Amino acid sequence: MTTTDAPIDERTGPRPRTVLAASLIGTTIEWYDFFLFATAASIVFPQLFFPAGNETVGTLLSFATFAVGFVARPIGGILFGHLGDRLGRKTTLIATMVLAGVATALIGVLPSYATIGLWAPVLLVVLRVLGGIALGGEWAGAVLMAAEYAPPGRKGLWGSSPQIGLGLGLALGTGAFALLGTAMDDQAFLAWGWRIAFLVSVLLVVVGLVVRLAVLETPAFRAMQESADIARVPVVDVVREPASRRNLGWGLLARWAEGAAFNTWGVFVLTYAVTTIGMPRTEVLIAVTIAGLVSAAVVPVAGRLADRYGRKAVFAGGAVAFGVGVYPAFLGLGTGSLPVVVLVLVLLLGVVYGAQSGAESTLFAELFPARTRYTGMSLVYQGSGIYASGLTPLILTSLLAVTGGSPWLACGFLVLTAAVTVIATRQLRPVEM
Repeated sequence: MTTTDAPIDERTGPRPRTVLAASLIGTTIEWYDFFLFATAASIVFPQLFFPAGNETVGTLLSFATFAVGFVARPIGGILFGHLGDRLGRKTTLIATMVLAGVATALIGVLPSYATIGLWAPVLLVVLRVLGGIALGGEWAGAVLMAAEYAPPGRKGLWGSSPQIGLGLGLALGTGAFALLGTAMDDQAFLAWGWRIAFLVSVLLVVVGLVVRLAVLETPAFRAMQESADIARVPVVDVVREPASRRNLGWGLLARWAEGAAFNTWGVFVLTYAVTTIGMPRTEVLIAVTIAGLVSAAVVPVAGRLADRYGRKAVFAGGAVAFGVGVYPAFLGLGTGSLPVVVLVLVLLLGVVYGAQSGAESTLFAELFPARTRYTGMSLVYQGSGIYASGLTPLILTSLLAVTGGSPWLACGFLVLTAAVTVIATRQLRPVEM
């Protein structure tokens, strides 16, 4: 048994539940921060941080600000990937959590456009960039914290634990806005209520830091330190080594449908259902919250299936189901019926997306050797996020505008992303982890 596959010795290392908690709580908090911004970009920021006027233009500007964070995420992936591959996973994860928490809290006290004019959107973009950089470094480290501690035969299950945080973060973010929207009228919510959800992030970060400080460095990184096998410039090695370069290229394409799926059903749907279909905002938030909780429950099941049937099979299967379900899903959303919308989002966001999400973390970790793993998987996940995730709401909103509100052109775009993902996933060549 290799050092990296050795089971945790509770006499000298953290308990398994501590490792998984450290991995999960950090991603939950950072995704909570992320989804607060995503939700606010749909229902708050267009009215508060951009000039009054055309509603569609305001929404597009808000989604453009949302997309800027995805451009920043590869920067965070390279920066913190470099630190994570050279200094360790634990140190990096503490830094990303603090940075994300500070950026989110500052958004909660940011003056509106009516108060400080153009400085409002400028500062919003700056804070969005800082949050994007933090999240860009968080995801890969959280996956490696779990996967590199995992016992043999359970790497898919353990590696999926950070992805549970994505569903929980979504549920907490949209749930917080749903609760605040229920507890107060629209005027109070827009004036100050939405800020409460952003400020709560500070308390969550404190809890997360306490848990993460209790975890030792991963066995894989400690083995690298002992053998002095530390990459000088990990990003250069990823690009220079033929196998890593190949997996990087195909990995960037393989993630397209997963990123597009989440940002369709978890972000874009908030604007589409409210402004195009005419559903009440709180109802849509509740539907997304329920779907997020279902996704959190499906993720570990998908991770276990990935251990049994292979990461590529489960991940590609989720992409196929997404492509097949796009058209029926938009038909269901078009009814404006809350039970139907809940069913659509539970199936597409909860089950189908959950299957992809649960398999992808370990799949991408296995594309690179330990010495460049943090950097390599960060480049795949965060690099693809620019077009697969960040631009999706903007593209879908633009396609709806072109077709006068008809979703069929947008559906065709999403089906295309699914086809690209299936083809690219077949080309991936994982290495032994």
